[in-house]
Amino acid sequence: MSTPTDVVMQRMLTVPDFPSKGILFRDLTPVFAHGPSFRAVVDGLIEPFAGKFDAVAGLEARGFLLAAAAAIDGGVGVLPIRKGGKLPGDIIGETYDLEYGTATLEVNPLSLPAGARVLVLDDVLATGGTINASISLIERAGWTVAGIAVVLELEALEGRQRLAGREIHSLLTL
Repeated sequence: MSTPTDVVMQRMLTVPDFPSKGILFRDLTPVFAHGPSFRAVVDGLIEPFAGKFDAVAGLEARGFLLAAAAAIDGGVGVLPIRKGGKLPGDIIGETYDLEYGTATLEVNPLSLPAGARVLVLDDVLATGGTINASISLIERAGWTVAGIAVVLELEALEGRQRLAGREIHSLLTL
């Protein structure tokens, strides 16, 4: 039987010069599109945290796919962490730096009860900026971070260092 790492390596595509020249884009769409591979990835992401989380946070947008499947798999709820301006009501936001500007993530702090343990899922850990902003939102809302799980970690971009002190599980590190 293939491991989650094996299925990612077998199905992930590497697209040169996307979105700009010199970038090697790691496309996980074929992994998600193949049912048994998607199942293996979702199971592999949540297995190290079994029994340690009350909800799964998905980071917009590909993290939504993983978080929804993982929440169903784990029998818990899903917490969407959205790009700025996408949620109604009294939301909280966190602005963070990008390579060429800033972005904002938002969450509704009434989505989960105080003290809820949240597992943060995303497709790729690169510089750690998006995940770090999400952690800040989760903690500001009164919840705790149960851990972080990603399909792919791009080691050269040092995102893990930016998230020092956090439990991080990556299925594949390049």
